[in-house]
Amino acid sequence: MTSDAPSTPFEHLDDVVALPRLSGLALSPDGRRLVTGVATLHPDGDRYVTSLWEVDARGEAAPRRLTRGAKGESQPAFTPDGDLLFVATRPGGDDDEKARLWLLPAGGGEARTLASHPGGIDGVSVARGSGTVLVGASAHVRSSDVADDAARRKVRDDAKVTAILHDGYPIRFWDHDLGPSMPRIYALDGSAAETPAADPSGTSGTDASGADVPAPHPATVVDDLAPAVLRDLTPDAGPALDGAAWDLAPDGTWLVTEWVRPEGRANLGTGLVRVDIATGERTDLLVPDATHDHHAPRVSPDGAHLVWVRSERSTPHAGPRDELWLLELATGAQRRLGADWDGWPGQVVWLPDGSGLVMTADWQGRGPVFRVDVTTGTVVRLTDEGVFTDVVVAPDGSAVFALRSSWEHPAEPVRIALDVTEGGFAQVTDLRGPAQRPALPGTLTEVTTTATDGTPLRAWLALPDGASADAQAPLVLWIHGGPLGSWNAWSWRWNPWLLVSQGWAVLMPDPALSKGYGQAMVDRGWGRWGAEPFTDLLALTDAAEARADVDETRTAAMGGSFGGYMANWVAGHTDRFRAIVSHAGLWSLELFLPTTDHASYWAREMTPEMRAAWSPHRSVGEIRTPMLVVHGDKDYRVPVGEGLSLWYSLLSASGLPQADDGTTAHRFLYFPDENHWILKPQHAKVWYATVRGFLAEHVLDEAPADPPATLG
Repeated sequence: MTSDAPSTPFEHLDDVVALPRLSGLALSPDGRRLVTGVATLHPDGDRYVTSLWEVDARGEAAPRRLTRGAKGESQPAFTPDGDLLFVATRPGGDDDEKARLWLLPAGGGEARTLASHPGGIDGVSVARGSGTVLVGASAHVRSSDVADDAARRKVRDDAKVTAILHDGYPIRFWDHDLGPSMPRIYALDGSAAETPAADPSGTSGTDASGADVPAPHPATVVDDLAPAVLRDLTPDAGPALDGAAWDLAPDGTWLVTEWVRPEGRANLGTGLVRVDIATGERTDLLVPDATHDHHAPRVSPDGAHLVWVRSERSTPHAGPRDELWLLELATGAQRRLGADWDGWPGQVVWLPDGSGLVMTADWQGRGPVFRVDVTTGTVVRLTDEGVFTDVVVAPDGSAVFALRSSWEHPAEPVRIALDVTEGGFAQVTDLRGPAQRPALPGTLTEVTTTATDGTPLRAWLALPDGASADAQAPLVLWIHGGPLGSWNAWSWRWNPWLLVSQGWAVLMPDPALSKGYGQAMVDRGWGRWGAEPFTDLLALTDAAEARADVDETRTAAMGGSFGGYMANWVAGHTDRFRAIVSHAGLWSLELFLPTTDHASYWAREMTPEMRAAWSPHRSVGEIRTPMLVVHGDKDYRVPVGEGLSLWYSLLSASGLPQADDGTTAHRFLYFPDENHWILKPQHAKVWYATVRGFLAEHVLDEAPADPPATLG
């Protein structure tokens, strides 16, 4: 298939990995300045470095670069005075240098270190009213203070010991080992010294074109000879704060945080506790029980109420259920918000006057912003197209700012007016962001059909330019992970346009277990992974193949994580696809359960009967389709043993013949230093090049492509 469409970045892997990527959003107290992170490719091409950029909330001035740290900056947060806080590693330091908390004054031109920690600063939170600052950092579980933590780290480093002795569960999370350091929350007391020194980060600004904007005086950094004191508010937390979200009361006198508790044998529950900033005294607000956990606390502007997500725990036959609840702190009274709304809350932010909330959620293949009335509990959808993240509210409550993405464009800053509607939705205005939308090599449309049980089904379909009845496009079925997920937002890792640019049509379905379609959509696939999720995928594939511009004789399937599980299941239960790619996929549920990093969660669903009925490894003899297996060794969510077991099973027991020399049409792409995702830019290029070559060989009948030179 040929096309006269102009060239796009997606035709060349080098161009794609070089595209800038936005993340995070902070709003100044006066509502005029937005700050976002922009990740760009390091000149060495081996990593991304994030700088902070200012975006005019009015949409008038051009975006301006604020920081130039050699190792990047993250987590912007404003003080009530308009100063900008951020976390960064001191430029020019060695590889052992830890991230510190920095301050860039509202007037610009100077940056200074506010605080440091032996384990590095992980996060920052600022009280909206008082300016109280809290930071998150990890300390040795038995350390008594910051100095003791530094000493314990030195002992381990000098002895070159990395071993960890555990006495509880869990011991790993996604891609890193837990312990001997565990997260704690610290109050920032005092201020840093004020001795100026040359700042190699060069925090003077640049405009959107990259030209320098003169600073009022040379950028400086304050030496850290007398850093602020970090006062430990949670010295006995142990593993209770691992992955915890917290919120600081507007007056800065207390905070509420998630608190993880052990329950029985290797089980965990999450509750909410209140911590007094002056004393560190802890009070239970919501304690987990046999059926519920509590997450994502947000304190009201007047400090009188709390909203949180109450999560009903799953059972072997029903999935989890997330609900938005309101707690009156003075009385302990609780009530559900949005009882008539069949969705799961995402990010939740209070309106300044406390009358309501704005909330994001997955919804019908999108991620709109909703408004929640605190008095009535009514939920109203505000936006139409796109997925909105990193929501912040204007100080006067007139607007919401967010990053918006979709499968048609990466994240970009927008303003959502809360007092203007167009066609039933709020007015959304594009702001002048630091990155332009890349040109796409095709178009996006939707495919709909009905499941065998009558459930409506939908999917996104990305089509190459020029696809028609006379120039049909081969089809790739992309299966999302989760399994509680949705194909709704732009992804740099699983990006369909890299295949579309090569002439492929890419189908991205939301089958049973997908979010945004009501609780029934989750429950109908719960504990039945090879049933409704599988038949839904095939039904949507049938609907896509029925199109005149799609070639039903040239198809492939691929997926990662739970999508990798489904790819493995598909391989053993149909031969309709000519190639299958399984990335970080579950293969033997019996072996997966005790080795994953969070077995207690999966054990609620994976009964012995479920594991026996729906484990892909039991159908290895039926696999006659060439498979590309991809796995990273540092993957703790789906341990590499799943990939190794799948690979051995394919070579020893699948229905695909082997050559006399023992080689096979199957392939195993192994990354020794990657995790559940393939994150390094050069590895991402290898991943895409290998996948594209594998599909072209087995689906398009092209000659086997030479592997990338970097693979040998």
